[in-house]
Amino acid sequence: MLTIEKSEVLRNFLGTLPRELAMRLAAAVEVDRLAEGSALPHDLILEGLRPVLQASEAHKRTPTPLRLFCRPFEDLLVNTPRKEKQKGRVLRAHVVPIWHWLSHALIPDAARAYSDDVRRAVMAKRYDDADARAELFWPEAGRALAEAVAQRRKEARAALGNDLAVADAEDVATLLKVGPLIMAVQNLLPKPTASLNEDLLWGLRRIYDRVCEQQADAAPFISVVAMRRLAKPWEALKLALQVARQTQDTLISSTDMGLAGDVLLADMEDNRAAIMAVRHPAFDVDALVSNLASFTNISSAIVKEVEILRHGRWGQRLLKDRAAVGAVMDGFMERAPKEIAAALPSHKSGFTGGPRVPDFSKHVDPERIERALRYARLISSTKLLAVPGSFGAKHTDALEEAAQVLRSYNEDLLKEMRTVEGPHREVVDAQYQLALALTILIFDESEAEFLRRRAKAAQAQSPSASTAAA
Repeated sequence: MLTIEKSEVLRNFLGTLPRELAMRLAAAVEVDRLAEGSALPHDLILEGLRPVLQASEAHKRTPTPLRLFCRPFEDLLVNTPRKEKQKGRVLRAHVVPIWHWLSHALIPDAARAYSDDVRRAVMAKRYDDADARAELFWPEAGRALAEAVAQRRKEARAALGNDLAVADAEDVATLLKVGPLIMAVQNLLPKPTASLNEDLLWGLRRIYDRVCEQQADAAPFISVVAMRRLAKPWEALKLALQVARQTQDTLISSTDMGLAGDVLLADMEDNRAAIMAVRHPAFDVDALVSNLASFTNISSAIVKEVEILRHGRWGQRLLKDRAAVGAVMDGFMERAPKEIAAALPSHKSGFTGGPRVPDFSKHVDPERIERALRYARLISSTKLLAVPGSFGAKHTDALEEAAQVLRSYNEDLLKEMRTVEGPHREVVDAQYQLALALTILIFDESEAEFLRRRAKAAQAQSPSASTAAA
């Protein structure tokens, strides 16, 4: 058995493997586990490979009994826990407890037969047979799970750990009962489907109608499954609009067909929460911009797809979330020019406390450099997100103020570069590199190239350049 130290070394190594190699290794390990091999630490290896495998398409993974069991509800799986149940989302951490309860307590004989059949098919590389066996098992598993949750609530809570897991089990059971039809949705919309065109929409509507005939309470999930398979998730609302024959959010959101919209808004609220959790001055620019982009994309798209009314349930949620995000980003924009100016050394001129002027005798504080570049990147990366993110005015002010500070500083810097000599040259060169990096972010590459040419000309006029030429 591996020690804790060696296990950690192995995990770290596996997490750095190239994607294709990681997938081949994972497939070999999963087949060995299916064959009940005991020589390899299966769980440890797969845990180490997980960071690489998470980016892989699910259909390329080895079809294990548990993985095939999850197929009907895989598009609902999420990784982040919530305080309250969100219908249309299933926490990934709840899947294994649900499977264990189902396979060990509810239908152990049927689950064992299913697992054995899948293992034999996979070992023989008869993957179509494994898929067909899973399709037979899903409705049986769904009925057993739904009945147990409905009639043995206390037992379900004890087996699954909490009420949220029980609620997730209800969603899982609902989708398992119509598993073959969910596969029809997945086949119609392979990930990522670029757009839900008219033909695909009508194909989705036909599947929806069949689900209504078989299991009406599963019908609202069709648009949620479709949403997770579309490059533009909000296009799934087209199905809700078609079914409801309505365009206003006040009418759609009050029906079951509003589930896709509720899930989209919940996604947007997750982005809002992540944005509001960011703190000055140390923050991840890429993560903040990613959450902001997702937030603005969803909020803008929902308004385009559905006739949102200010007094409607969705309209009120949108207004509240936009105001919250706008307030947070206003704060970042107000602080950004100050952080940029603080990284450019300066001192008060004259003996009576005159205006601040650049100080080219000081080395730039590395911590201030990092902060200035971080805020400058934020200004640069949010140019197209500011208006839909409700902080357009503050962004414009921040960009103009930062640009004014930088232009003035650059002019003084170029003058200094013409006369600097001796040990101060190293300090000035360092300040020039910072100014150049900020110029690229606040302006653009053409402005930066112009600064490079002017700096080169200024350096050519410096006393040290003249001495070298002599």
